[in-house]
Amino acid sequence: MSTERIRGRIGRGAAAVATVLVAQIVIAAAACVAQAHKKQAAVVIAVSPTGSDSAAGTLQAPFRTLPRAQQAVRLVNAGHNVDVLVEDGIYRLRSPLLFRAQDGGRNGYRVSWKAAPGAHPVLSGAVRISGWKLFDRSRKIYVADTPPGLDSREIWVNDKLAPAASMEIPRSKARFTTQGIVLLGNSYSELAKLPEQSRLQVVAGGFFTQRISPVEKISGNTLVMRQPAWQNNLWGYDTIEAPFHPELAHLYLENSLAFLKRPGQWYLDPVAGKLYLRPPDGVDVATMDVELPRLTVLLSIGDTLPLLTQDLEFRGIRFSHTTWLGPSGNQGYASQQSGSYLAGADPIYPRDPIQSCARGCPDFESRRNQWSQMPASVQVSAAQRITFDGDIFAHLGQYALGIGNDADATLSGAGLAAGDIVVRACVFTDDAGGAILAGGVQAPAHHPGDPRLIDRDLIVIDNRIHAVSEEYRDNSAILSTYGASPLILHNDISDVPYDAIDIGYGWGIQDPGGNSNYRNFMHGYRFPQNPVYETPTTYRNAVVAGNRIHDAKQVFHDGGAIYNLSASPGTLITDNYIFDNHGRIAIYLDEGSRYIVVRRNVVQDPKGEWLNINTVHHAWPLRISPDNTASDNWHDSAKTGGLWTNYQNDLILDDHLVTHGDWPDEALRVMKKAGIEPSAGPVAYEEAQPDANH
Repeated sequence: MSTERIRGRIGRGAAAVATVLVAQIVIAAAACVAQAHKKQAAVVIAVSPTGSDSAAGTLQAPFRTLPRAQQAVRLVNAGHNVDVLVEDGIYRLRSPLLFRAQDGGRNGYRVSWKAAPGAHPVLSGAVRISGWKLFDRSRKIYVADTPPGLDSREIWVNDKLAPAASMEIPRSKARFTTQGIVLLGNSYSELAKLPEQSRLQVVAGGFFTQRISPVEKISGNTLVMRQPAWQNNLWGYDTIEAPFHPELAHLYLENSLAFLKRPGQWYLDPVAGKLYLRPPDGVDVATMDVELPRLTVLLSIGDTLPLLTQDLEFRGIRFSHTTWLGPSGNQGYASQQSGSYLAGADPIYPRDPIQSCARGCPDFESRRNQWSQMPASVQVSAAQRITFDGDIFAHLGQYALGIGNDADATLSGAGLAAGDIVVRACVFTDDAGGAILAGGVQAPAHHPGDPRLIDRDLIVIDNRIHAVSEEYRDNSAILSTYGASPLILHNDISDVPYDAIDIGYGWGIQDPGGNSNYRNFMHGYRFPQNPVYETPTTYRNAVVAGNRIHDAKQVFHDGGAIYNLSASPGTLITDNYIFDNHGRIAIYLDEGSRYIVVRRNVVQDPKGEWLNINTVHHAWPLRISPDNTASDNWHDSAKTGGLWTNYQNDLILDDHLVTHGDWPDEALRVMKKAGIEPSAGPVAYEEAQPDANH
């Protein structure tokens, strides 16, 4: 039974307890249906680092590689449930594993890839680097050989993401032009002598974006930047040269051996096949594990409509070691929000964007429907009834898990169309990007021409997300954009630089009748690629309930620990516990938000803003973000933002300001119940043992 049908039975306005019950029923029902439909014992296929691909694939004679096991699954999954038992080890992939329609359950059966009892197997996209030799004694730098031509934006040392060699440039010492950056003063004259200048990149942090632009060359005191990356980073909002609140922004030059001065830093020369590293303090060079990724994608799950990959499970598997090289190429990373970025040269690019478009302009708005998305390490699209249960997504080079993203962000080239996807009791940690990116941002995502493309019924429940978005710090820990009935329930999210949970997208621009601010002041609808839609987007009936969020908003002031964009009928934010939020916004309803109910949440952050709504101050008579209600919430800060007025029909009702730490019993119950449920069992990172070395 689908989530939507169950919602209909219990009523749209049901409390969060009923919503959590819906998710549990869906998970249990899926398991029961699969078992009841086919009662015979599953066919068991075994894989082990000590096995052989010429063996029978049994427990007594296991295969050695995962692709060989995949071949065996295809012979039996049309008439049997299949369990692929993966023994302990690190299975090093030379190419992504592709799960198409022939690889899932067929004819009502299911296929489960699961850790063998007591095992903690790892699917890795990296090669292990060894043979370290002292390179520079005074700087404590070591060097090792790498496969020639192998490039990466990340390495991991003893299961910890290592920082690239870098130097900070004070913004007061930088003058920005359409061609690059002029460095002021004599202290930068030596940079022009650096070798391999095309390996350099500028990394800039803003108010809500983290931007990357590669260097073409250094001419005198000028960093001549690569195009179109540099152009795309100069126009729009929160740009490299004009970030909101520049006093909070930082500018770095990265990726040169000359900058390698601090413990843990590294530099890779892919042409020479050399990796230079100053080991972190306390790490033994003789025994350290250094992982150099060679893959962007580990798993690509999905087919091309009308085919779907379906009835496929992954249980107890760790996914590790990927890198996305996009920001190192000509496109760079012209970030717009949470992993969406500009790519390509624009035909109506302004002659001087620094003067005319550093705070937005109509021409920039012409690109709203053409943003690209960061590709995830594990990808699911054109698929249904896919489950990740008890898995580990650790040490990955971008967003860890992508579900129903745009077609150009998928290895298969088939985007969206992800339905009945469950992510339960998984751990996401030490990832360069965010944990989960669900939904697309382009027109087929919000107004698909084919209803089969609609992302629907995503359940993200009882997961532990800690220390993600370590490199792409503008990534949300969880982002669900356009889609029907996403349920984000009882997750524990901590130690993140930006938002913990973001839902919705589009700033109300794609909603029925459009956004009056966008029409009257930004003139975005004058372009044929930006129609005024008269029908709703696919975003509706989202529930964010029972989550425990702490130590979020470490870096970026914009956004909120829980954040919404655009209209979403039936959406509920309830029974969440937010604390230690660094004095920033806890719950934020951004531009175009409407029909959102914020109820029975606890916010413990006395210096922060517990609730904010963007009613667009200069356009407030136009009622950009109306019809939202916040009721029966507890908070120890009196600060709110935006216009909560009868005119907007944005109402704060039955509110509870708590002083002197005197939390009432109801609030304490919300605090206690928030986060991972006891029924999920221990949700923790487990280490693997032997190396399968494939």
